Amino acid sequence: MTGPVIAAASPTAPSEARAALHRLRAEVAKAVVGQDAVVTGLVIALLCRGHVLLEGVPGVAKTLLVRALATALDLDSKRVQFTPDLMPGDVTGSLIFDPRTAAFTFREGPVFTNLLLADEINRTPPKTQSALLEVMEERQVSVEGGRRPLPDPFIVAATQNPVEYEGTYPLPEAQLDRFLLKLTVPLPERDEELGVLRAHHAGFDPRDLRAAGVRPVAGAADLAAARAEAHAVHVAEPVLGYIVDLCRATRVAPALELGASPRGATALLATAKAWSWLAGRDHVTPDDVKAVARPTLRHRLRPRPEVELEGVTVDAVLDSVLATVPTPR
Repeated sequence: MTGPVIAAASPTAPSEARAALHRLRAEVAKAVVGQDAVVTGLVIALLCRGHVLLEGVPGVAKTLLVRALATALDLDSKRVQFTPDLMPGDVTGSLIFDPRTAAFTFREGPVFTNLLLADEINRTPPKTQSALLEVMEERQVSVEGGRRPLPDPFIVAATQNPVEYEGTYPLPEAQLDRFLLKLTVPLPERDEELGVLRAHHAGFDPRDLRAAGVRPVAGAADLAAARAEAHAVHVAEPVLGYIVDLCRATRVAPALELGASPRGATALLATAKAWSWLAGRDHVTPDDVKAVARPTLRHRLRPRPEVELEGVTVDAVLDSVLATVPTPR
């Protein structure tokens, strides 16, 4: 699972909010070399208020990506290393007895942030994984009958290793469906890897992004304006029908035992609008839908066991669906 996830878009129409987000992508590139497509995917997730599952082998800068994005957007970010002994309260927070007041007080967990990096999310048991379900869907934490809203913006960027499954707990379908995108973080090309080595040779420290020159170039206000503009992007009826037809085709594909749900269709609509807006258009084209179909749908599909044994990937099935479903003119 290598290669670009989403191609980089270029603006063709003036917009202060769009310019701010393109500056954001350029700023992240100062710290992370050769991952422009994944950065674009994270920006789309921010525009759609969606969560991201990052999959890649260790050492391809998944953690650095999220930290650099938070720094360039001037947002709060926290990291949780998911382990087998992690408890739900370690993620969401818990009630603590205060002997001075003889009362219980709520101590906020790391989810009370803007960008939560859930590192190696599949290494914690289902009980702790499920603690994120309410957080991701409702953007709140319920404690003793009370609701505590999370900051806005709030997204979860979870990582998992695609080559090491011993001692892991695969995410259930219900939780996978809560992620807007599944982005594959590929190994860099040779020239890009040379750029990484040159930066480290020159003194780059991934733990000190400010020293590396990464500065806040956009803020929450820019993001809010961008969301409003992206939401206003027009989608013609034939394109809406195309999105529905693509998702329905996955439900009858012989190679799949689970296709995309209506939530997958609404996710594809949202990401296509965000992608179109980033490209500077005020309307969604079928090509916009195709550009984001794989990262939006791949984690919502389950191939049949016999198909997996033959080495057929979900992306290959999606390629077949995209090639067979008629494209509106």
